Amino acid sequence: EKIDKLLKQIYSKLTPWDIVQVARLPERPKFSDYLNGFCNNFIELSGDRLFGNDKAIIGGFAAIEDQKCIIIGQEKGSDTDSRIEHNFGMPMPEGYRKVLRLFDLADRFNLPIINIIDTSGAYPGVESEERGQAESIARCIEKSFHVKSPMISIVIGEGGSGGAVAMATTDYVLMLEYSIYSVISPEGCASILWKDDSKASVAASIQHITAKQLYDLKVIDEIIKEPLGGSHRNKQLAMEHVKDVILKYLYTAKLTTITERIKNRRMKFQLMGNNYLN
Repeated sequence: EKIDKLLKQIYSKLTPWDIVQVARLPERPKFSDYLNGFCNNFIELSGDRLFGNDKAIIGGFAAIEDQKCIIIGQEKGSDTDSRIEHNFGMPMPEGYRKVLRLFDLADRFNLPIINIIDTSGAYPGVESEERGQAESIARCIEKSFHVKSPMISIVIGEGGSGGAVAMATTDYVLMLEYSIYSVISPEGCASILWKDDSKASVAASIQHITAKQLYDLKVIDEIIKEPLGGSHRNKQLAMEHVKDVILKYLYTAKLTTITERIKNRRMKFQLMGNNYLN
């Protein structure tokens, strides 16, 4: 009881920089944990049919209870070997082209799309630029505004830069309580503004990257409550919370027509700048 009381006190006073540290904890459940935790009959689909298979993004057919869907997630890995295998959750262009392929399949079979986001950003290496990283991300965003199927995205850890936005241009954008979502990492922001990445904590305090800040700005639609002390302290309960919210929004999405869905999705993102200015 004393431990729970202390955790509650500590977590009620977290700064944005503290939340960045929690979001990056290696112990937090990864996409593969959620996939194994509440998805049935998962059938992985690999490759982009152009270059290769990017293991930083995993996707395919699945069922959540009796709801069939396409589920796509960014996988960071849980130990040294798996992190290297999945490129630390930083997708290459072929990863985003795999996402495009899965979007097409979802429309063809009239299946809702669940995007699970957890990346520090798209891979910035020379080889990814040579293969069209910016173009592949832009294509994902463009395609999202034409997809007929319901689309839900959930940030479970880090939602970094265009690497996250490529999969978060959806009907509903949700965040776990101690996750972050930003156009650039605090370290990257500090490097640009002050030429000093040691000021990352200062950058985090002004970036509006926490779930509460983004909810207040109407960038996201809901904050998913985490267990006391974060998802890493009770992974099973965290997965149940995420599953319940997914099912709730899938039911809500079914109440709209395809025309309404696409129109609302476009308006959602067009109005974000106005919400901030107002």
